[in-house]
Amino acid sequence: MLRMSVAAEEYLMIGDEIKLVFLGGTGNHMRIMIDAPREINIVRSRAMEKRIQDSELRAKLPRYRREEEHPEKYRKKKLSAIRDVDIV
Repeated sequence: MLRMSVAAEEYLMIGDEIKLVFLGGTGNHMRIMIDAPREINIVRSRAMEKRIQDSELRAKLPRYRREEEHPEKYRKKKLSAIRDVDIV
């Protein structure tokens, strides 16, 4: 799985035919545009979950959770922490 940050109007190409365009958003909502051939089935997770009546099948659907903060190794070091270090 790939996780990345994108700016508004950036896009991702999946193969040669699928383009995901990030249009921006507000708060917890992100708007995207998907440009794909008609033969490719695109289904929103909420719609898929509503259609599946069997609880066992529904439990097998992928679940993703939001990470509140980046792991420590990806965070920028605070300038104040750098200044506090004694240089010999």
